[in-house]
Amino acid sequence: MNIESMTVKGMGNLNEDALIVNERCGLYGVVDGATSLVPYRGTGGETGGFAAARLVADYMNGLAEGPGEGPEALAGTLIQANRLLREAMVRAGIDTGRHEQLWSACAVVVRIGERWIDYAQAGDCMLAAYGKDGTIRVVTHDQLAHVDDATKAVWTQGAAQGLTTRDELWAHALPQIVLGRKLANRDGGYAVLNGDPAFAGCVEFGRINRLNLGSLLLFTDGLYLPVLPGESDRDGAGEVAAKVRDMGLERYMDWLIGTEESDPDCIRFPRVKKSDDKSAIRIRLHP
Repeated sequence: MNIESMTVKGMGNLNEDALIVNERCGLYGVVDGATSLVPYRGTGGETGGFAAARLVADYMNGLAEGPGEGPEALAGTLIQANRLLREAMVRAGIDTGRHEQLWSACAVVVRIGERWIDYAQAGDCMLAAYGKDGTIRVVTHDQLAHVDDATKAVWTQGAAQGLTTRDELWAHALPQIVLGRKLANRDGGYAVLNGDPAFAGCVEFGRINRLNLGSLLLFTDGLYLPVLPGESDRDGAGEVAAKVRDMGLERYMDWLIGTEESDPDCIRFPRVKKSDDKSAIRIRLHP
C-alpha cells in the first residue's frame, strides 16, 4: 500500500484542514475546520475551525486500537470526537446554544481492512474509489452542496447589483451564510462535527469491498473546481477525482491554485474565499 498526502493553506492565516494517518489502526482521513462566524482566538491565536480540525485529527491519530468491527463502530469514533469538541468549547467559554459561535469541522475517514473499506463521513469531505481499470466511483455524498448553492446564488446576485470586491460580497451574503450554519445537524441540512449531540444521528457511514479496487482518494472541498454562476458543486467530487487521476495530485493542486488566483475577488467564479485550504490523501492499495 502506498500513501500520498498533501495539505496546502488557502487565503487564511491558518490552515484549518488536518490529516488523519493512523497506520496502527489502518485509519486515514481528512478534516476541514470551519471558522465560527463569531470571531474566536485561542491562547495560541487559533481559530475555532483550526481548533476543531486539530481536535478531531489528534483524537483519530492518537487511537492505539481500532474501533470495533463494522462501519458503525468507525462512525462511533467521529461521534466521540464530537463529544470531545463540545467539551473543549465549553472549557473555552463558547455558548454552544448559538450556531454562529460553534467550532465545526467536516470529515471523512476510512478504515482499510483485508477485504473491506469502511468509511464514515460528515459534510463535504469526500471519498472516491478508483477501479484497477481507472474507473471512478464517488462513494460519499456532498451534504453541503445545496447550502453552498444557495450562498453562491446570493453572491452572484450581489455581483449583478454592482458589488465588486470580495469584502462587499461577503457582507451581502452573510445573512445567507448564517442561515446555512443553522442547518447543521438538522432536517434539510447536513452533518457536521460541532459539538451538537444531534450529530450522532446524522453522521453517514458504510462499507465497500476491495474487489477490483485500485486506490482511494479522500479530500476536502478546497479541491473542488471553481464553477460559473448558476452551476453547482453537486458533481464536483467526480470532476476532482478525474483530474487527480489524469494529472496527479500535486499538479492538479498547482493548476487549481492558479485558476483561483486569476479571479481574486470571486466574481467570475462565485465563492466565499479566493482560495480555500486544500487537503487530500491518495491511497494506492496495491504496489
